[in-house]
Amino acid sequence: MEFKISNEFLSQIETLISENRSLELLLLLEDIHFADIAEIMGELDDFGAGYIFNTLDSEKTAEILLELDEEVREKILRNLTPKEIAEELDELSTDDAADIIGELTKHIKDQVISELEDVEHAKDIVDLLRYDEDSAGGLMGKELVQVNENWSVLTCVKEMRAQAENVTRVHSIYVVDDEGRLTGRLSLKDLLTTSTRTPISEVYIKKVDYVKVDTKDVEVARIMQKYDLEAIPVVDELGRLVGRITIDDIIDVIKEEADKDYQLAAGISKDVEADDSILALTKARLPWLVLALLGSFVAVKVSRTFEGAMENYAVLFFFTPLIAAMAGNVGVQSSAIIVQGLANNTLGGTIWHRLFKELKLSLFNGLILAVILMLGSHFIIGVDYSISITVAIALLSVILIASLIGTFVPITLNKYGIDPALATGPFITTSNDILGILIYFSIAKVILGF
Repeated sequence: MEFKISNEFLSQIETLISENRSLELLLLLEDIHFADIAEIMGELDDFGAGYIFNTLDSEKTAEILLELDEEVREKILRNLTPKEIAEELDELSTDDAADIIGELTKHIKDQVISELEDVEHAKDIVDLLRYDEDSAGGLMGKELVQVNENWSVLTCVKEMRAQAENVTRVHSIYVVDDEGRLTGRLSLKDLLTTSTRTPISEVYIKKVDYVKVDTKDVEVARIMQKYDLEAIPVVDELGRLVGRITIDDIIDVIKEEADKDYQLAAGISKDVEADDSILALTKARLPWLVLALLGSFVAVKVSRTFEGAMENYAVLFFFTPLIAAMAGNVGVQSSAIIVQGLANNTLGGTIWHRLFKELKLSLFNGLILAVILMLGSHFIIGVDYSISITVAIALLSVILIASLIGTFVPITLNKYGIDPALATGPFITTSNDILGILIYFSIAKVILGF
């Protein structure tokens, strides 16, 4: 059952802290998961969060550090000495330790690394720090179980027992050659059902999915999702096994990418959270709002070029918001499908095939909507048939153009290395608003002749 933080529970925690009853606090938090404790600390003031952290043992606080919001973690680490930070990191896996060290200043970082007790652990962490954080090398951990293809099953089992002591969970057993190059993987079932004298080379599986250290994190996520992998090995430029990436790290990547795409689609250009400062939120939001405002100015300018319609067919202007809204909605729908296909690598066929399919779909939807608009505007609003037909034809045309733009733009952005999620936000909406109004009045002018 999921743990829920109540106001009464928080009040109890705050009372224990204010009265310095640390033993009672320990008993209260004893059976609570470290992720929930991190959430509790996030609800407290700096003193309360620090008090809990200092009260618990390093085995638990190390895990809590990973779950804390970045701002809270920064405050906690600021009050710890390099030696105390090193003690926390000694409890963590190499990839998690490297993530925390990466947030420190260079001066503190060097001091913390020098304080790490386990030399091999320190070497592994330093090795991970040299990779970009958005690459497979930056995601991977050094903890894994590997065996040599020239060993026997008996030797393998002995070595695996020794290696498994440093691995929290054994997802796979990897096989390497004498140079450390990845050659395959070993099935635990085959290992248990094979004679102890059998060479590993006769039983291991030579087909194994892997990624290179410079593979982008989103590509790693796609591969693991496609092949339903709990872990994937990482090799260097020479094909040597250097680490593995587990599913928990990939879930974080997927979440971060989804959050980023969602914010881009909403017209937020930087990675921000609700609790960030007003200045940070303004910097993220304002650029696209300014773009939308400028686009609206252009739309007004376009409308003014058709002032003749106001004199003879003023009713046309009442349909302007409808046309602009439909153009924006259709464009966003089309671009959302394309962006999703690009993200999941499920978008097949050529760009012309995709555009043609979208054109057929939009034609079908547009005809239905145009008929509804034509009948509704005439029988419900009481607009003359000539106006109703004009608006319906314009709506169909706008839907077709908007869908093509919504399809073409994200594909083009992706081709040039720009995040296609950008296309689902104000960019598509604003451009389609302008084009929608231009097309609407142009068609009206041709049909009605004003």
